[in-house]
Amino acid sequence: MVQGKVRAILHVDMDAFFVSVELLTRPELVGKQIIVGHVGERSVVLSASYECRALGVKSAMPMSIAIRMAPQAIVIEPTQGLYRTYSARIMEIFREVTPLVEQLSVDEAFLDVTGSMRRLGPPPVIGTMIRKRLRDELGLPASVGIASSKFVAKVASTGAKPDGMLVIQPERTLEYLHTLPVGALWGVGAKTAEVLREMGIGTVAQLAATPENTLSRRLGTTGNHLYALAWGRDDRAVETEREEKSIGAEETFAVDLWDEEALRREILHLGHRVAARLRQANKVAGVVALKLRYSDFSTLSRSRTLPVPSNAAGELVGAIEGLLEKLGARPQAVRLVGIRAEKLTEAGGGMQLSFDPRDDNWRQAEATMDLISSRFPAGALRPASLLERGQKDK
Repeated sequence: MVQGKVRAILHVDMDAFFVSVELLTRPELVGKQIIVGHVGERSVVLSASYECRALGVKSAMPMSIAIRMAPQAIVIEPTQGLYRTYSARIMEIFREVTPLVEQLSVDEAFLDVTGSMRRLGPPPVIGTMIRKRLRDELGLPASVGIASSKFVAKVASTGAKPDGMLVIQPERTLEYLHTLPVGALWGVGAKTAEVLREMGIGTVAQLAATPENTLSRRLGTTGNHLYALAWGRDDRAVETEREEKSIGAEETFAVDLWDEEALRREILHLGHRVAARLRQANKVAGVVALKLRYSDFSTLSRSRTLPVPSNAAGELVGAIEGLLEKLGARPQAVRLVGIRAEKLTEAGGGMQLSFDPRDDNWRQAEATMDLISSRFPAGALRPASLLERGQKDK
């Protein structure tokens, strides 16, 4: 609460964000079945239009299943640079409304507008204004949930989709929550839902009517957490800075991979992606981790502490290659490879200068690559070793 006022929290969630951005340059596809994702049997759906969602297609679903469910769908390859550009513009609009913005992903955020009401009006007026600006200035639809807590605002925005707004007045919070299925509560995954079903609990109202100690005996601290949410208790503040604990990237191959050279090329590619994201976040990594998934879906992870925290691709990749060599011969073909940078700290404070001028040359080269990529996001600037053989010969 601020000076006796009940908090006003907005959860703004862009509707089918990747699809909506792609349709800005493809207006002739509006209203059609659209899937954004890489074409390939091992790929997954990044985003789907509501025409596809009506057929059961969901984000993170394997592309092969999605195509079977929506055989008439048009598949569009993702344009990541474009999504980042629009995401930055969306967040700028939010921060012009209130400085209290907690960005959750590229296309959603919490806004605490309690202190903005004297200037901009009541929460429904602010929510309507934000949706209008997003539509008028960017051409993008958004759904908004408004409540006195983050949890209820998030649930309300889901109920407002697509392209709507739902306001839950503080005095009607419990009335609203107790109409919902228990799966609407944060923390209810498949296993928790199964335990609750065994207890005869299928709605938030039923969970709220269950003694808290009964829930904690069956679910531990999760039971206490769910009981509090069922009674609308969520005092968490909107956090304007979210500390990123790790940065990673991974690739699933279209065909299980035996080829050692191809695997190392992919590691080099992922290493440059992770290093670029570290530099963009002004972070260095103290630990790097390698993830391999084999053709039978067994997965292993190995990590190594770097001698000095770094955001240089060469140093990250060198450590990962050392982990790969230590594993020895692969027992099976590789289905997925991933790299993750962990133990992140601010760049600049702990960087150790090298006596080898080649190290600094590589850092300068990578910084130049970042600058060029920021100006030309669709470009194909990359290390020469990542070019196809035919490209090298040209």
